[in-house]
Amino acid sequence: MPRTLPTTEELRTRARAALDRVGVTLDEDAGAGPGAGDVQHARTPLTGEVLFPVPATTPAAADEAVADARRAFLTWRSTPAPRRGELVRRLGELLRAHQGDLADLVTIEAGKIRSEALGEVQEMIDICDFAVGLSRQLYGRTIASERPGHRLAETWHPLGVVGVISAFNFPCAVWSWNTAVALACGDTVVWKPSELTPLISLACARLLERAAADVGAPDGVHRLLIGDRAVGERLVDDFRVALVSATGSTRMGREVGPRVAARFGRSLLELGGNNAAIVAPSADLDLTVRGIVFAAAGTAGQRCTTLRRLIAHRDIADALVARLTAAYAQLPIGDPFDEATLVGPLISAAALDRMQEAVARAQAEGGKVLVGGGRRLADVAPDAAYVEPVVVRMGAQTGVVREETFAPILYVMTYETLEEAIALHNDVPQGLSSSIFTRDQAEAELFLSAEGSDCGIANVNIGTSGAEIGGAFGGEKETGGGRESGSDAWRAYMRSATNTVNYSGRLALAQNISFL
Repeated sequence: MPRTLPTTEELRTRARAALDRVGVTLDEDAGAGPGAGDVQHARTPLTGEVLFPVPATTPAAADEAVADARRAFLTWRSTPAPRRGELVRRLGELLRAHQGDLADLVTIEAGKIRSEALGEVQEMIDICDFAVGLSRQLYGRTIASERPGHRLAETWHPLGVVGVISAFNFPCAVWSWNTAVALACGDTVVWKPSELTPLISLACARLLERAAADVGAPDGVHRLLIGDRAVGERLVDDFRVALVSATGSTRMGREVGPRVAARFGRSLLELGGNNAAIVAPSADLDLTVRGIVFAAAGTAGQRCTTLRRLIAHRDIADALVARLTAAYAQLPIGDPFDEATLVGPLISAAALDRMQEAVARAQAEGGKVLVGGGRRLADVAPDAAYVEPVVVRMGAQTGVVREETFAPILYVMTYETLEEAIALHNDVPQGLSSSIFTRDQAEAELFLSAEGSDCGIANVNIGTSGAEIGGAFGGEKETGGGRESGSDAWRAYMRSATNTVNYSGRLALAQNISFL
């Protein structure tokens, strides 16, 4: 099992090399940041230490960024959609060329293991491919008119400036979901990333800047804001921002949604998840265990789609738990750059504190820790937060189980009937992702029906995490109801218009109304 970590100086060298190859120079005097403001610090969860100071965006610079995006929109909206797709195509080419560099930055700033970091960049490449095709498929429709000599149609038009507020756990993929689709739809983008991941944000913004220059897109199609919550609030409250797409906690969404609505703007919210998997008696336990362990322990439990609740049939629960605890006991934890590692660090010491508090609550509410919970590598990196993923056997779905803790904690409960399992599954405030492991077709179909999972994502014989970009991503209830990425999620970034054309030569009113 990995026992060593790179030093902070080694990580600085690796990060600086990746940034240099992308075209970002971390020199405050050279204006590497998007505005000359207060300095914030890029840190790495691998050691818990500071990497670099990064200039933050001033309030005045944030306002100017929105103004730039608004001016660019007035030109970009009239650019033919296939031409807009050329910008996204060029971005995808640059992402391919720098996949390794970007993955390095994701690992250094977010702590993801190498394969997951490369996968996140691949997700950006994939959504660019999707959006290029979308640029030739922004279809409206023709509607049958009740009036002779009339044509009724629906058309779609660019919406405006899109504000993107993203979280640390997917520091670039979620940005790309929004940005690639918004640009193809004719919108411009202002991005406020997590303050925990400024380096990967600077790198992505620089590549898009290069792509825009290469295809002759107007200056201002994309702007980056580096800063804290106050910077994001400027996007939320600015009437020039037509859509705010915000990813984060339910608490954050409760603030963003009403504030955007108060100025009659639109919001697209991707909030908390408290995802569950049902394991039926007929499940293939070998497949099930592999799916559960990745979904529950992958990304150190820091995905919004992380599996947090396991609802197993009582006849197979003990056998399943025995396999899970054995698998958990062997998980390699440590340096995410080591190819053998499967679990990297939590993002911060505060995240570790929240995890430990949740486990203590679960025990106070009758839970029994079966495996995990110990801290690792504290002697090597005392400021980092490496922890063993935890499995807790619960007798009931108690208070702590109904909440989302952004950490690798898996609560195990049992059921007798599938109807009971589905009721237990749905009895939480969140509604993002879900799955069932079964070889019974009827059970699978019931779970996917209107009587089954109440989540935006429902899977059969795979875990709750690992969505593809071709399908729309999002959830219901306190998850916010938003949809990003594939399918027809593009409609959130456009406005529709209903058109009636009278070519009959006479005035015919709808509903047979006579007037004059």
